[in-house]
Formats: sequence, structure tokens, C-alpha cells
Amino acid sequence: MNLDSSRSTRGAGRRRMATRWGRVACAVSSCALAAGALAGSAVAASTPNDGSGNYAFQTVNDNRDTTFNQLLGINSSGKIAGYFGSGQKGHPNMGYVVSPQYGQGHFKNENFPGAAQTQVTGIDNNGDTVGFWVNGQGANNGFYELHGGKPQTVSFPTNDNAKPKVDQLLGINDSGMTVGFYTDGNGTNHGFAYNIAKHHFKHITVAGDSNVTAAGINNFGDVAGFATNSAGTTEAFLQRSDGKLYRLEFPDATATQAFGVNDGDEVVGDYTDGTGNSATTHGFAWAPGFGFETVDDPQGIGATTINGVNDRGSLVGFYTDSNGNTDGLVAKAAN
Repeated sequence: MNLDSSRSTRGAGRRRMATRWGRVACAVSSCALAAGALAGSAVAASTPNDGSGNYAFQTVNDNRDTTFNQLLGINSSGKIAGYFGSGQKGHPNMGYVVSPQYGQGHFKNENFPGAAQTQVTGIDNNGDTVGFWVNGQGANNGFYELHGGKPQTVSFPTNDNAKPKVDQLLGINDSGMTVGFYTDGNGTNHGFAYNIAKHHFKHITVAGDSNVTAAGINNFGDVAGFATNSAGTTEAFLQRSDGKLYRLEFPDATATQAFGVNDGDEVVGDYTDGTGNSATTHGFAWAPGFGFETVDDPQGIGATTINGVNDRGSLVGFYTDSNGNTDGLVAKAAN
């Protein structure tokens, strides 16, 4: 892709966001704060809006286990990667891809051969997927599956692994660049990127932070994730391919995590209010020039995570309902 077309595509993504986010009552001063942030500085609007009313929500569950579903990635055609099963006895993680019709006949199983458990965590516009599989001893291994091909294991090359091993792929773009993390013997996470075509690994670090998880990558190579900052707080980040770093902390939250990013640099994730038994979890969306907005499923207010976003601004994630079940959610911009 040449530079001019890249700029055009990125700009088009932001215009789509402007149309949707324009319906949010946003004070000029709070929006400008995010737009004028310096690279590497914490980004936060003083009074983020609750943008939940700007979306039409739909619960999407695979009925093979209605107690637990998580939707983790969505591509531009609306195809979703996810899994069912909590991982507890009798409820193993079982991966799937579901087509945009979202009916029960449109779920396609995707499980690593011989694995005890599988989660499908990301999907690109080619239908390629990434995720991780778990063996009978509890070790995690990342994998990718190119459309029409066989799943292939990916493990960061290190002798310093947690026991049992934790190595996961979480995001993929259309060029076959994937991102994820591994956990070392001290329990610290390390972000990395993996180029499928070149079989090449690269560390992903965030200046001044530790415990880095790389969770999403867009077609410009911009990476979203979360890490522990020097104050010991979990903060989200967007690290662009040109080196610009945004540190994303939802105002007054005790933790902020980013899980997905689209080509307009719209970042999604969740933030935590409070601590201990009083803590609540809320989904969020953030974009340069627009700042934060809260996104909660109406059936899971205070118990929502947004995990993926496509270039049309559609969101996927999950929430905990009044019965204590975890339900997959799709949120599309309301007309």
C-alpha cells in the first residue's frame, strides 16, 4: 500500500468515527484534551460520555454452552471470532467463528487438533484467525490458522517460560502480522509481534512500563494493549508504527486495558471502577481527537468488556447477566 492511499484509508476510518461519535454530547474542551495530547503522555478526557445509547446491542451465544460465551474479534464483513465454555470442569473452552447472520446454524467450530481447550481471539478480513490452545497439563500455546489451511502453533523462542507455559496470540491484521504475549518464569508478561510469512518475532515494549500484553494490531501496524506503569497501575496503550505512543487511562479508573484497534486508531477495551468486591467493569471506546466513551451492554451495566472493533465501528465483547452467565455481545452504531 502506498503512502497516499494509506493516509486516505486512515482518514476514511476517522470520518466514519466522526459520524458516529458526533451524536455524543461532548464538551469542546474535553474532546480537545485528547486531540492535543503529546506522544507518550497519559490521555484522558475530564468527563467522558456514556456512549452506550449510540449503539444497538445484540446478544450472540453458541447454544452448546449458554453459561459462558466471549466474542473477541470482528472483521469488516462482520464475521466474529470467539469461544464458549468457562474452562471449569464440564465447560471446556471451545473455539468458533460465527458468520454475520449470527444464528445457531452459522457457528463454525475451530479447535486446535488434540487440544484440551481452545480460544479463537482474533480474525482478519481474509478470514485468517489467531488464538491459543491448552494441553492436558495446562500449558498455553499460540496458534494461527490461515483461511482454508491447518492451524499452526506459535511460541515465542525463550527458555524463560512460566510453568505451566503461557504463550498466546491475540490479534492479527490483513498482512499476517500477529501480536500476543508470553509469561516468563517470574510471572511477568512480555508483548511480541510475529510475522507469519517471514516466521519472524519482534519484542513489543512500552517505554517505562513492564508486564506488557500486546492485544490488537491494525493494518498500519499500530498496536493496542496494556501494561503496568511506573506507579504500579494497569494502563492501556496505543503504539503507532511511526513511534507515537498514547498512554490511555480512563479518568478515575483503577485499571484500564485495551484489547482491540481498527484502522482509524479507534481503541476498545475495559476499565475498572473501585477495588475488591465493590469493583465494576465497563467497556470503553477511545479515538484520537474524540477521547473516551463508556460502552456498557444494557443487560450488563458494570459488567461489560469490549474486546474487538472493526473498520465500520462495530464492537464485540461480553457481559455478565443477572443470572451470572457470561454472554457474547455485538454492538452496532444505532441509526
